[in-house]
Amino acid sequence: MTTNIRKVVVTGLGVVSPVGSDMETCWGNLTAGVHGIGPITYFDTANYKAKLAAQVQGFDPKAYMEKTEILRSDLFAQYAMGAACQAVTESGVIGTLPPERVAVYFGSGIGGLNTVSTEIDKLNKRGPHRVSPLCVPMMIANMAAGMIAIRYNCQGAAMPAVTACASGSNAIGEALRAIRHGYADAVITGGAEASIVPVGIAGFINMQALSTAEDPDAASLPFDARRGGFVIGEGAAALVLEEYEHAVKRGAKIYGEVCGYGSTCDAYHITAPRPDADGGARAMRMALEEAGYQAGETLYINAHGTGTPLNDAGETLAIKKALGEEDARRAYISSTKSMTGHMLGAAGAIEAIVCLKALETGILPPTINLREPDPACDLNYIPNAAVRVSADIALSNSLGFGGHNACLAFRRV
Repeated sequence: MTTNIRKVVVTGLGVVSPVGSDMETCWGNLTAGVHGIGPITYFDTANYKAKLAAQVQGFDPKAYMEKTEILRSDLFAQYAMGAACQAVTESGVIGTLPPERVAVYFGSGIGGLNTVSTEIDKLNKRGPHRVSPLCVPMMIANMAAGMIAIRYNCQGAAMPAVTACASGSNAIGEALRAIRHGYADAVITGGAEASIVPVGIAGFINMQALSTAEDPDAASLPFDARRGGFVIGEGAAALVLEEYEHAVKRGAKIYGEVCGYGSTCDAYHITAPRPDADGGARAMRMALEEAGYQAGETLYINAHGTGTPLNDAGETLAIKKALGEEDARRAYISSTKSMTGHMLGAAGAIEAIVCLKALETGILPPTINLREPDPACDLNYIPNAAVRVSADIALSNSLGFGGHNACLAFRRV
């Protein structure tokens, strides 16, 4: 461990998502305003009020894993491995550091829900002797981190973040702190989720969280007056974080700096956000302070923006409280969940990647299908079409059940 505060940068990206399972396809679709929402095809939804989801497109686990490894892992871990392999290959960091200096912090809000569902069905229909001996290692939420560490011989810490919809962001934030304070020199980080299964959909429907719209173009509607719930998504996103001097010395491509992190708890309710939005606002202020934000800088915010009535109005209030009214109105804000759906534990990770790509390319992706602005959501949400803006700093907000709030800040290097 070192007492020096070290600069942390991103040297690799990977994605498995409803809008593409490689970076080029995913980013092209997000900037073009193309969504990945459609009818659920994994099971018969005749008896379900919600029939739409954002399912992963173009992913073949055999491109990243051996057949035996696939059979011994849950879908969420397969998505995680796919994204991590992309990020690690691009980064080239493995082999440049001792194994004990490389860590894995990889989040999942739910973990192996496919496995849980399948094995409980076996238990009920065929008895306890038919439950897989791999049931437990396949279902536990830390297994994506564990499998990635095994693949790349990462002998530093290998830990999940399990903070519901903030899991991916908390994993990245804790990875940032591990490198900053000398516990690791590089971290493979991100988040993964695969919960489009009957029990998952039924649970979210019955808590009135999911959109029941039947039109894919009018289902995920962040900040729109017509919004009625989120569209569930799935997938994974991975980033390689690295100590800046090491990355420069080996000539790595640098996407940007992770320069701020705020993590707070509402301490209010298991699902509803605080009405005063104080927890989310404090997380943003913490990230901005660490990032050295100056009033008047051009700011892009990738909002949590789920499309639920409480979240979007509350997040708007949080942004105003964090920035002040004037800077809040100057900020460029969008919710890419309008295209990816809500990828739950993977959401913060893919949205961190969006922030880095927005800074790199000068293209800020839109909030699509924002046709009827809600008076309670009165900021600039980049409606319907991307804009070309050279932002100085980007924020990614994540707000999870349990009152978890996480905010990440990024700058160009």
